[in-house]
Amino acid sequence: MKWVCAVLMGKIHHHVWKCSALVPKKAKSVQRCFICNCRLMSDHKPQNIIDSYKLLKLPEGCSLDDVKNSFLELAKQYHPDSGSVTADSTIFVQIEEAYRVVVNDMAKKIKSRDKEEEEDEDKLKSKAIQHRQYLNFEGIGFGTPSQRERQYIQFRVDRASEQIMEYRQRQMDRELAMGDVMLAKDLKQSKKAKITQAIERLVEDLIQESMAKGDFDNLSGKGKPLQKFSDCPHIDPMTHNLNRILIDNGYQPEWILIQKEIRETIEKLRKTITASRNKVGDPMTIQKEEQWKEVCEEFRENIKILNKRINDFNLVVPILSRQMVHFNADKEIAHVQDIFETQMKNKSEAEAKKTEAEMEHGRYDIKTIVL
Repeated sequence: MKWVCAVLMGKIHHHVWKCSALVPKKAKSVQRCFICNCRLMSDHKPQNIIDSYKLLKLPEGCSLDDVKNSFLELAKQYHPDSGSVTADSTIFVQIEEAYRVVVNDMAKKIKSRDKEEEEDEDKLKSKAIQHRQYLNFEGIGFGTPSQRERQYIQFRVDRASEQIMEYRQRQMDRELAMGDVMLAKDLKQSKKAKITQAIERLVEDLIQESMAKGDFDNLSGKGKPLQKFSDCPHIDPMTHNLNRILIDNGYQPEWILIQKEIRETIEKLRKTITASRNKVGDPMTIQKEEQWKEVCEEFRENIKILNKRINDFNLVVPILSRQMVHFNADKEIAHVQDIFETQMKNKSEAEAKKTEAEMEHGRYDIKTIVL
């Protein structure tokens, strides 16, 4: 059996009544038809969305739930089948159309909002650094992998060009600096050569003048070879001769003078503190103890000064084995104490022996007198 859809429409004032039904193709009458849909429509349409909101008694910008709730409340009041006193099909049709207009407008707004959010997300995704992009190409560029690769190649070319320019600039600066150094060195050497030549000319002029005056005629070694000052063939004769001349004229190197000064100073300090200890004597009273403490403090200060002089000596001494160690003031004081105690002990022993000898001599005299 085949069915045919039949639509019946009738206009009542400005309302349209629409009825659709499925009718068998071989049916003789329409009494056996099955009505599937029946709807009232109106040719009245609201002017704009504002009128639709006013008809639904809603403000603009309300939510979809508010629209649905308002439509249900109005449908209960104005639907023809609601049984309400205010039921009116005309008003209900207007409310229904206003509801559809508002719902469609809200759907369009939601769709446009979603589309804008998607576009913003796409923009952010295109600009954001991806994980693979960050790992590849040193994080340079954006877009597809091929685009990022081209951008990275261009970046490497630019970076290499900058490095080459910086290297060439450094090379030029270094060459200029070396040129200035070499120029200063040449000037210094030329000045030194001029000074040396001037001194040599001066010495030569003095020698020639002395020879012209006859100052060299009465020399004891005239016409004889120079005497060698050293039998060692590994020593330069000129250097040895110069050193001998300096020694003969009383010249001494700085480190030898400092070494001699240090030795003389420590010997003087030792003699001074030894004499002070002997002067204090034993046993010591409270006043003598204070005096001895002052002497020890002064000795410590002098030792500190001497140790600084030792530091100066160690900086200029040419031989490592000739360097000196610092003096310890406490050890020196203890050594003086030991010497004093040894002296006192020897002195007491000598006095005891002398007393015994005198006693024996007295006994001998007494025996002689008795006999």
